[in-house]
Amino acid sequence: MKVLVTGANGFVGRTLCAWLLKTGHEAVPGVRREYGMRGEAVVGDIDAATHWAETLEGCQALVHLAARVHVMRDTAADPLEEFRRTNVAGTLNLARQAAAAGVRRFVFISSVKVNGESTLPGRPFTERDAPAPQDAYGLSKLEAELGLRAIAQETGMELVVIRPPLVYGPGVRANFRALMRAVARGLPLPLAAVDNRRSLVGLDNLVDFIVTCIDHPSAAHEIFLVSDGEDLSTPGLIRGLAQAMGRSPRLFRLPLWMLWIPAALLGRRATLERVCGSLQVDISKARTILGWHPPVPVSEGLAQVVRHHTS
Repeated sequence: MKVLVTGANGFVGRTLCAWLLKTGHEAVPGVRREYGMRGEAVVGDIDAATHWAETLEGCQALVHLAARVHVMRDTAADPLEEFRRTNVAGTLNLARQAAAAGVRRFVFISSVKVNGESTLPGRPFTERDAPAPQDAYGLSKLEAELGLRAIAQETGMELVVIRPPLVYGPGVRANFRALMRAVARGLPLPLAAVDNRRSLVGLDNLVDFIVTCIDHPSAAHEIFLVSDGEDLSTPGLIRGLAQAMGRSPRLFRLPLWMLWIPAALLGRRATLERVCGSLQVDISKARTILGWHPPVPVSEGLAQVVRHHTS
């Protein structure tokens, strides 16, 4: 099967293209500018005017990864409008052209942020929950989902929506990489008192799930949450990273209120909320409908990240 992958030069896209080739598919890497990937199709900026016809020729499926991604401190004058330009208008323009080109299945990589930012103990997000995005990025992803659903109903193109939580793996950046550096340096971390649970998804597990959604007949017109199936507390994640590094985790207990004061003063409340809060997803739908189980356990996923960043 010939599969167009947008955002193919990114963290998930490169690995997905490699997996597609290994599983007998023909991957067409869609990129905004030249990156030197084999068979890449350069399309420029992704918005309502992007021309996709030549790139889509002969493709039976499409995985849409390209997006304006969430950033902690957005400097755009109107962040929502910027997100909409790429994540909504650009996505729907691609979908219309894909349907016209005869693409059978459109796999959209959305975000758990469509569901919300946090969960209560014992109440993981499910696909049945009413969407509750809390920021411009999450709202743009929800608007894209709704627009894609309308196009799918109108054209008959099969739509699959995947909402991953935080993705980690070789090459991960941002807060996850900063936490790895802190553990590697043996910095004391005042997080032993944190009692939360967070769902993560390793890169290999996410890519395996995407490939499943490309091929599986029962994935059509469904929304799926995906994770490693093993939720971790923040101290548990630190211990897992430390074990993979062969180090002792330097955790100590500090009352949580003592963390909130400096976080508020430094404008880092959102970061601390992610560190201390819970965000869990229920993947029983993927297990039941698709028979999918995460192939890589968390311990091995963390070991892969550590090996990559210390080699």
